[in-house]
Amino acid sequence: MKKNVYALSLALMLCLLFSEDVSAQDMVYQAKNPAFGGETFNYQWLQSSAQAQDKLKDPNESNASLFNRDPLKDFQESLNRQILNQLSRQLVTSQFGEEGLAPGEYTIGNYDIEVSEGMSGISINILDKGTGNRTTVTIPYY
Repeated sequence: MKKNVYALSLALMLCLLFSEDVSAQDMVYQAKNPAFGGETFNYQWLQSSAQAQDKLKDPNESNASLFNRDPLKDFQESLNRQILNQLSRQLVTSQFGEEGLAPGEYTIGNYDIEVSEGMSGISINILDKGTGNRTTVTIPYY
C-alpha cells in the first residue's frame, strides 16, 4: 500500500514538473439583442430570423398579392406617378431656373394642383379627386 502511495505521489510530481503553464480568461457575457445592450447591427438579422420562423402568417400570402393585381390600375398609378414626377421636376426647375413659376390652377388626371405665391415661398396644393387626400408643398425663397 505504501508503494502505491509513493508511486502515485511520484507520478503526480512528474506531472506537475512537466506540465505546461495553465492560464485562464474571464468569461464576459455580451447580449445579442440590441434591446438588451447588444450590437445594433444585429437588429436586421434578428428581425429576419424572427419573420422566417413566424408560423402564424401564411408564407404564400405575399406571393399571392403579386398575382391578384389589376394591370389597368397598375398602369393608371404608374402614369399618375410619372406625371407628378414630371410636374415636380418642372416646378423645381422653373423655381430655381431663370424664369419664375406662374401661379395658377392645373388639372392633371385625378389631381387638381394650385400654385400660389406666399410670404415664405411658393405653395403648391395638390388635391386627389379620387380619394379626397390633400397635400401641400412649400418651396422656400432663397
